[in-house]
Amino acid sequence: MLTAVDQVFQRIAEIERRFVPKVPANQAGGEFATALTGVASQQQAAASVQKKNNGVNNASSSDIAKMVQVAANKYGVDPKLAMAVAEAESGLSQDALSPVGAVGVMQLMPETASSLGVHNINDPRENVDGGVRYLKQMLNTFDGDVAKAVAAYNAGPQAVKNYNGVPPYSETRNYVAKVLDLAK
Repeated sequence: MLTAVDQVFQRIAEIERRFVPKVPANQAGGEFATALTGVASQQQAAASVQKKNNGVNNASSSDIAKMVQVAANKYGVDPKLAMAVAEAESGLSQDALSPVGAVGVMQLMPETASSLGVHNINDPRENVDGGVRYLKQMLNTFDGDVAKAVAAYNAGPQAVKNYNGVPPYSETRNYVAKVLDLAK
């Protein structure tokens, strides 16, 4: 039994020798636990940044505006309308997250994003592409009626169908008015 304990202490000593040189100068001579805590803190900080960005570099508002323009041209959507939706949804912020779980610039719900083939909802390019494609689907569904399409983007197409127009929800009515005003 004593040899097993000796082996454990030897292994700890080896590990301490590996980590102690990596301890900052102000912790020189620190013990293994101190070194391990420092390494763990660095890894947690890196993981936090990685989780926040999901491996995606931050894009500026002008970069996002260009992405919206490209997607609008790609799908045949009025660029002013696509930009108005992006502005109303998130203010062009890729970090936007709604209380109901809508994500990113175009505030896509995860289920909608998945149905659109968006693999990384946090990637602004994929998010914008999916959002503009969804807007185009809503325009097609409602025969080019912009108010109905925008209402459907906000409240869902079934709500627009149920009410045969913009639903009487104050949030949706305000949203449609805002988008139409921004798209002028």
